[in-house]
Amino acid sequence: MIHAKQIGELSVANLLGEGIQWRHSDQTLWWTDILSSKLYHYDPHTGSLDILDMPEPLGSFAFTSQKDTILAAFATGFATFNLTTGALTWLHRPTFLDGEGRFNDGRIDRNGRFWSGTMMENPTDNVPLTGRLFCLDTKQTISVQETNVTISNGLCWSPSGDRMYFADSPTGSIYAYDFNVDTGLASGKRVFARSPKGGVPDGAAVDADGNVWSAQWGLGKILVYAPNGNVIGSVDVPVSQPTCVAFGGEDLNWLYVSSACDGLGADERLTQPGAGNVFIFETNAQGLPENTYAGVLPALKQDQ
Repeated sequence: MIHAKQIGELSVANLLGEGIQWRHSDQTLWWTDILSSKLYHYDPHTGSLDILDMPEPLGSFAFTSQKDTILAAFATGFATFNLTTGALTWLHRPTFLDGEGRFNDGRIDRNGRFWSGTMMENPTDNVPLTGRLFCLDTKQTISVQETNVTISNGLCWSPSGDRMYFADSPTGSIYAYDFNVDTGLASGKRVFARSPKGGVPDGAAVDADGNVWSAQWGLGKILVYAPNGNVIGSVDVPVSQPTCVAFGGEDLNWLYVSSACDGLGADERLTQPGAGNVFIFETNAQGLPENTYAGVLPALKQDQ
């Protein structure tokens, strides 16, 4: 049985809070407000909150062996970014397909590769699907691993790393893949779960037991799926648009949930004063530490 109790809230009013992650090495919380082009850094021990300006909307990011450097999937491509100096080094800026809008959700797999997918510019249009899922390997080589995507979301891996989860949000589907840990190739795509009516699968994380915790945009819930795809629990969030989840705290049993206020009407804003905030729950589950990028980073230089 899944238990979760809300124990805190960070009043940040993000337009589109996303990509929330816990850096276990220094016990700090990080997330992006994509539409505001900002990266947030919260230290629960001191209560300090830092907000860093990004050169572009930051769809997703990954920690590296260098504390002050992140690997970023900005709107237009992959780069390294120094959090102290602002030094930016572009690694890849792929040519987008017609209708492909920007990079979105991403995560490091269990072997230290960085994955991030794109989303369509106007995903509601009745046009060919041009979103893609990219993998940046440990040698900084990129490859396309999935095509015909509307909005890439929900990337996460089983504890052993041999199963990958990936959601295409507007379809309401979370997919599972067999994942070759050594080669980084995903195969055997199948539907793992479908969101209930009113919900859209957004960011997700896997706990130590292999359960998938999926933020359900529009539903105001985090749904917990067993490895067989059955729902075994849920967490009610006090806003309708939760966007992503991360396990943190010393014992990795605190669940941090980012959210968004973008797209809400005036009446919805009144009934959801916490929309865009980060919510903190104590759970009876235990998460897994986020992986760091395993590649050797190029020398940082200030982009011109």
